[in-house]
Amino acid sequence: MIKLIWAMDKNNLIGKENKIPWHYKKDLQYFKNHTQNQDVLMGKNTYLSLKTYYKDRPLPFKKIYVASNTLNDNNEYVLVKDLTNFLQNYPKEKDLFVCGGSMIYEKALEYADYLYVTKINEEYDGDAYFPYYDENNYNLIKQNDIDVLSFCVYERKKK
Repeated sequence: MIKLIWAMDKNNLIGKENKIPWHYKKDLQYFKNHTQNQDVLMGKNTYLSLKTYYKDRPLPFKKIYVASNTLNDNNEYVLVKDLTNFLQNYPKEKDLFVCGGSMIYEKALEYADYLYVTKINEEYDGDAYFPYYDENNYNLIKQNDIDVLSFCVYERKKK
């Protein structure tokens, strides 16, 4: 199953200069709790940003897929050159968390079975936004509100 996970402010902002423009410990813990030891897919910039954050430590994921046309193969990740083909053929019985950036989310949205979104009831300055999606195509199955954070899980409605 393909699952998208992200945090966004009131205006669907998700990033600034390849970084997250806020710091909420509870959101970072939420991300870690859901993605640790899981298969993840991300774009080159997200991967490089996480590598900077983790410094010399290995990233805490089971298997890392990086969508890029410019990176070389690496023993830390599986290079994905054809993102559409990868998403169409990812095994339905396996979980895959898509964790950025905006272009990867945009391509993956139509394949997403679940959306894990942290909605931040604040406004920030930035340059990367989550693409438009229609919440009417999903059922809200879980919500937990903590301060300005709203942790929501949506499941795609069956057709």
